[in-house]
Amino acid sequence: MSIIEKKEKNLNQLINKLNSLTLTYSQPTYEIEKIKTEKNEILIQKNQIEKKNQELMREHKYLKEKINSLRLTNEKNSELEENFNQEIEELSKETENLFTEIEKWQI
Repeated sequence: MSIIEKKEKNLNQLINKLNSLTLTYSQPTYEIEKIKTEKNEILIQKNQIEKKNQELMREHKYLKEKINSLRLTNEKNSELEENFNQEIEELSKETENLFTEIEKWQI
């Protein structure tokens, strides 16, 4: 169980306790209102946390996709660089061979 799930479970338990308090105790009206106000504040906080969590999950998904995209681009660039280096090496060998041939003909 994740931390968020534990906190949500605890929050729901607290809300249930607050609800039962208002129903079971005969308290002065101002205390009942105070408890209701606290309950509403907790519900508002819960909703805000859930929204923030959803935003973070969307951002996480976006960043994960971006990282994968960059990784693929990097792999392609590495492959292109490797091919380029190989071609340079081949051209270098051909150039050496041409110089050798030219030297043979000059003698």
